[in-house]
Amino acid sequence: MPFELTILGSSSALPTSERYPTAQVLNVLERFFLIDCGEGTQIQIRRLKLRFAKITRIFISHLHGDHYFGLPGLISTYSLLGLKNDIHIHAPSDLERLIRPQIDHMKHGLNFNIHFYPLDFKAAHVIYADDKVEVTSFPVKHSIPTCGFLFKEKPRLANISKEAMNKYNIPVKCIQDIKNGADFILENGTVIPNHVLTIPACKPRSYAFCTDTKYYEPIIEHIKGADLLYHETTFADDKREFARKTFHTTTKEAATLAKKAGVAKLVIGHFSARYKDIDALVSEAREVFPETYAAHDGDVFKVI
Repeated sequence: MPFELTILGSSSALPTSERYPTAQVLNVLERFFLIDCGEGTQIQIRRLKLRFAKITRIFISHLHGDHYFGLPGLISTYSLLGLKNDIHIHAPSDLERLIRPQIDHMKHGLNFNIHFYPLDFKAAHVIYADDKVEVTSFPVKHSIPTCGFLFKEKPRLANISKEAMNKYNIPVKCIQDIKNGADFILENGTVIPNHVLTIPACKPRSYAFCTDTKYYEPIIEHIKGADLLYHETTFADDKREFARKTFHTTTKEAATLAKKAGVAKLVIGHFSARYKDIDALVSEAREVFPETYAAHDGDVFKVI
């Protein structure tokens, strides 16, 4: 089942001819989450042939325009397409006040409701969960209140061993109990332990999203061991002092956080428009964390 990240926008506040502002779509087991919504998000969704109707839950990290200016256009597109599923937006509490006048001004109104859920910037919280996935927000360190997000699969049940089923003649009615951890008792009273009957499920996969933020080690406890980490890398390391003043991160700083958190793979993005050669930024980060990759608009990163 899929667990994959599609990059819609990889630029920072100033878009370029090749890079849109921040926006991503994460597919977790056919649950689609939009993470930030910079200008042009609706264009990228269409260009990359993603389905609007499947994207009904949106997470906005903070209220700088390059992370939410695409929302009114996206909502308008939903309306024009005749979509009827409600939209759920997890965002800073002021977002509804900022975009509600635009929504109310849309011709003929909407065929769906929009639900807003305020973020808490003081502590980590589970902000969404269903039977397959859980989403946690956690504070990062930017010039205005900002959250990162961790998307994690819930643990799966063990898989039943076909060989064990045949060997011990296990009836179908017992399978669910065994997957839930039960042993199996033969007619002669012999107990077959659960670990003999099952194959351990795959480790739950996870994705951590961190933008915009300065180098901030308290996030490590929230992203520790993530399969995939996206961390803003607005500047090369020679701009470290400027990055600190503007509450952003450099190549080597993002790589250092990835290394300390023990993540499997780092994707860097939110590049300043001053950089034409993104490969140079990747090379710099790889000096600290070799499993570093650049986010380019249209890239898809899969977690197996």
